[in-house]
Amino acid sequence: MTDLVRLAREWRDQDPDPDTRAELDAILDRQDLDALEDRFGAKLEFGTAGLRGALGAGPNRMNRVTVMRAAAGLARVLGPGRHVVIGYDGRHKSDVFAADTARVLTGAGLRASVMAGRWPTPVLAFAVRHLGADAGVMVTASHNPPQDNGYKVYWGDGAQIVPPIDQDISAAIDATGPVDALPLGDAWTTLGHDDIVTPYLRALTALPLGDARAISVAYTPLHGVGGATVSEAFRAAGFEVPVMVGRQAMPDPNFPTVAFPNPEEPGAMDLALELAAATRADLVLANDPDADRCAVGTPLPGGGYRMLTGDEVGGLLAEHVLRHTSGGDRLVATSIVSSSLLAKIAADHGVRHAETLTGFKWIMKTGPGLVFGYEEALGYSVGSDAGLPVHDKDGVGAALAVAGMAAAARREGRSLLDLLDDQARRYGLHATTQLSVRVEDLSLIAKAMERLRASPPARLAGRAVESAEDLSRGVAGLPPTDGLRYRLSGDARVIVRPSGTEPKLKCYLEVVVPVGDEDVAEARARAAADLEALKQDLATALAL
Repeated sequence: MTDLVRLAREWRDQDPDPDTRAELDAILDRQDLDALEDRFGAKLEFGTAGLRGALGAGPNRMNRVTVMRAAAGLARVLGPGRHVVIGYDGRHKSDVFAADTARVLTGAGLRASVMAGRWPTPVLAFAVRHLGADAGVMVTASHNPPQDNGYKVYWGDGAQIVPPIDQDISAAIDATGPVDALPLGDAWTTLGHDDIVTPYLRALTALPLGDARAISVAYTPLHGVGGATVSEAFRAAGFEVPVMVGRQAMPDPNFPTVAFPNPEEPGAMDLALELAAATRADLVLANDPDADRCAVGTPLPGGGYRMLTGDEVGGLLAEHVLRHTSGGDRLVATSIVSSSLLAKIAADHGVRHAETLTGFKWIMKTGPGLVFGYEEALGYSVGSDAGLPVHDKDGVGAALAVAGMAAAARREGRSLLDLLDDQARRYGLHATTQLSVRVEDLSLIAKAMERLRASPPARLAGRAVESAEDLSRGVAGLPPTDGLRYRLSGDARVIVRPSGTEPKLKCYLEVVVPVGDEDVAEARARAAADLEALKQDLATALAL
């Protein structure tokens, strides 16, 4: 108790934020040992995703002290004179954390440029390369719950940092003393709309969008920052501006209409689907709160709408990009947890294919010639013969590309579902789904992984487990990561891994069903039954 009290008082005394100082004073007054242990018994670790966690006082929370220490660590790694671009979203204290970052960086002799508005993460990623900056910082927790915020760092290539840069920054953070002793500056540049959003939109309109524009879209930014930028992007590209869900149109850090501000979560798309039905929209689109992800829904022949999976959209966009680009040295890439379909598409189009660890930071490192990258968690980076305008996932550019693709299909009397059926007939039906288990106690995830490593299942859903790969040992030339991959008989696959950003254990399931003379709908029904059986057996094996 004595050490925790000392740590809490030392933290409070350097804290510039009256809110978190008051939080600590209240905890100290009531001598709440559990609350102190929760805040000071651990710390948010700086990794390749930067920082992400709940707001509050102490090193195990996101707060102004944590952010200033992170900025000091980044400044030490970069060195004086380097240029950093800083963006922020609409979450609680995002603008404050951005300003604190600028103060610390300029106080350390670096140049800082801070975006004037709450703009999407892909705008920040674009800005790093467009301005020739040495690094970028985006204050966002993406699709995490309202109580969270985060701190994402980009390097000069416009992509998220990878090892050993993250380790260098982490070590520099640990070497930072009290933040009230840091020199602070105030001479940073403010980036206005014309400085960065306008060139970003210009780059997006040069993407392979096709020439069809007749499409009506129902859209939601899920209380995030994508609304204004998406509207501008559609207008600039010659599309009708999407009809937006009014209750979710403006940034709101409390996300009042959804349990989780993630379009993949149950219920998150309800209002957008209601709007689509009311307006008879040809397409449903959604971004997560920082607009780096894009969700897609399409009308069903008998009425209603179906949300497509990230793998389905990834396959469609891959072919769309490859049909609108040229050259044999093109490259498409995805992560190991995404569908194996992309490899078949690449082979059919005579281009290179790469598979990476989970995360766009790895996809962007696959090499020259990259024209398209995606991961199943609704993340896509769409390029052209000129390359990728954004070296990260971009929900705004993806929304435009999907609209162009859907408009072209509509002009021919077809839909995105028809395009999916075309791919199923050509490559086989690649059906994927997830089993995701959210926990309060992170040790449960570690124990589940230990059990599976010690005793891998011999069969799942009647299929023999033909191989069990421990990804922590590194496989197929990939860096080690905490995960397990099972290859099953009958062309099926399961990957199990802890989430890198949320308290979840995530399992990625895929079955491939050949489509011969049978109806594609029958193949889909068979695949859905196979996936459900896999889910049930895997849930039993996890014992969570």
